[in-house]
Amino acid sequence: MGVLTDSAQLTFPRKPFILGIAGCSGSGKTTLARELASELSATLLTLDLYYHDLAHLSHEERATQNFDHPDSLESTLLTEHVRQLAAGNPIQAPTYDFATHTRIPDAEETIRPTDFIIVEGILALHYEPLRALYNLSIYVDAPHEVCLMRRIHRDVKERGRTEESVRNQYLETAHPMAEQYVLPSAHHATLTVEGTDSLDWSVEQVLSTLRKHGYTRAK
Repeated sequence: MGVLTDSAQLTFPRKPFILGIAGCSGSGKTTLARELASELSATLLTLDLYYHDLAHLSHEERATQNFDHPDSLESTLLTEHVRQLAAGNPIQAPTYDFATHTRIPDAEETIRPTDFIIVEGILALHYEPLRALYNLSIYVDAPHEVCLMRRIHRDVKERGRTEESVRNQYLETAHPMAEQYVLPSAHHATLTVEGTDSLDWSVEQVLSTLRKHGYTRAK
């Protein structure tokens, strides 16, 4: 995208700088997180990896779970992993299969820390112990209608869902949980960007905020 295409780069202090990026499902937070990870050569850790393993339930029971509630994630393990990355240690992150709602056995991924660590997910600003580890908190805001259309496109294409099932889940759990947990977490954000703005502009807003936090361009 050319945001940092010149010879100048953001300088980095001795400890990893941790960014938390949250927003409703379909807001554009994942796209922003991935682009920032590319721009900053950052380690990207998504909350989606930390859904509880539902292998002990029948397939029918798994499908009825509320995956948008904070209890659906193993937040304690997530927080510990972020803490380890912040300390400069690699982690063994779980691998989650959205088609079966289970973790893939013996398929942990080794994730190593870099100068920047980006933690991304709808509830990334919800858990207080996790928020305490961030140096910068970002909330991506977008209208519910936009979020729903993006969620349908993603879940049908990437997670083997039908449009009807995605719409039903959105109305029954995703939207109510967003109102109860995700939207209130926005007040913890250091910076709010609009998920309907251009990606270039959203990235530049984050980089500008980093510079204000002392990340000047190297000569």
